[in-house]
Amino acid sequence: MNPVSTTQQQDRSVASALDAVLQQAKAIQMRADHETVSVFEALGRVLADDVVSPIDVPPHDNSAMDGYAFDGSQLSADKALTLAVCGRVLAGAPLTLRVEKGQCVQITTGAVMPEGLDTVIPKELVVLDDKGQVVIAPGTLRQGDNRRFRGEDLAQGKAALSAGTHLGPAALGLIASLGLAQVQVQRRLRVAVFSTGDEILSLGQAPRPGAVYDSNRYTLHGMLTQLGCSVVDMGAVPDQPEALEAAFRSAVHQSDVVVTSGGVSVGEADHTKAVMARLGADPMHPEQGIGFWRIAMRPGRPMAFGSLPRPGAVTESDRVLVFGLPGNPVAVMVTFMVFVRPALLQLQGRNQDEAMITEAQCEHAISKKKGRTEYLRGRLARSPSGRVTVAVVGNQGSGVLRSMSEAHCLIQLPPDCAGVEAGQSVHVMPFSGFL
Repeated sequence: MNPVSTTQQQDRSVASALDAVLQQAKAIQMRADHETVSVFEALGRVLADDVVSPIDVPPHDNSAMDGYAFDGSQLSADKALTLAVCGRVLAGAPLTLRVEKGQCVQITTGAVMPEGLDTVIPKELVVLDDKGQVVIAPGTLRQGDNRRFRGEDLAQGKAALSAGTHLGPAALGLIASLGLAQVQVQRRLRVAVFSTGDEILSLGQAPRPGAVYDSNRYTLHGMLTQLGCSVVDMGAVPDQPEALEAAFRSAVHQSDVVVTSGGVSVGEADHTKAVMARLGADPMHPEQGIGFWRIAMRPGRPMAFGSLPRPGAVTESDRVLVFGLPGNPVAVMVTFMVFVRPALLQLQGRNQDEAMITEAQCEHAISKKKGRTEYLRGRLARSPSGRVTVAVVGNQGSGVLRSMSEAHCLIQLPPDCAGVEAGQSVHVMPFSGFL
């Protein structure tokens, strides 16, 4: 990845750029790896090791229904079975009953199945005769129905969750059901964020002519936090060589990844690219460093990517990933979703298949030129027939953040697409799966 001027480059495809990003992310290791947290603290974290079950789940054969348990071998295909009720078994209670042929027990969901019984008739299917006996009509159920076996969900010694799993509420419940109070997770990635440019105002500063308030840091902070990262906010850095170099050196010292916005556009008369290139230069490993790309995509065409050495680095992997994103707010969000997020998942050891890309039926025609990947803001809906549909929403300018806040997804149009007709299926990236 030689640091070259973007004016000398051919546009790079999204697929090629993403592959290069993931290759570098794969080669870089986190400085610290695992930590132990309580189950209550594990939401949103990434498993560092497999969670192996120390017990059978369920721990015993039990009833899957409220009803009556009996020996199912007594069932007949052509005549009713009549059973005398000899007792009751409750979930969580010690089992003391012994049941003979011709008998059954009333049982609640989750209660241990008495020895010799293998079938449960649900309470709502039971017919009682005038003696209070259970009468089961032929064909009502089969032997073994409504019985859950010991270890049916999970056998002792088997992996309940695999390393790389992103822990959601269901996973926390599963861990707790195994009697585990703590779990090993990946350390949170530390990501340093700053914006560049003399025109950038931080919140609290007074307006001035030609200046704009910084939105990118706050957008990035939100996206990074939702990914479980620890964010190091370094503020807005003026476009001055000394200030930029100090910011990069400080960011590398205290983070695993650096994400900046602004200062990477083609032909910009600023110092950001020069500082990034100088700090990342490594004659021994020119494929690392910082490269400046023009990507065949809209929005988000200019982007800088590469790595900088950590202080005192001695190994090839002891480097910090750096993403120099465009300055326009929508371009920042799109390039984050397409490139930064997959790299962070790679560094976290997190499974990549969680990034959901699905299809929707486009409600109207969309014009497009071939040769680049385009991302349009869209709103999802459901048609009367049940189909998921999508429509372009709002102004599509790369600086218009309002339409991004009104959207549910990005409509992804591939480079070979020459336009979309109304009713045609398109790929969409729902924000709920990314942000």
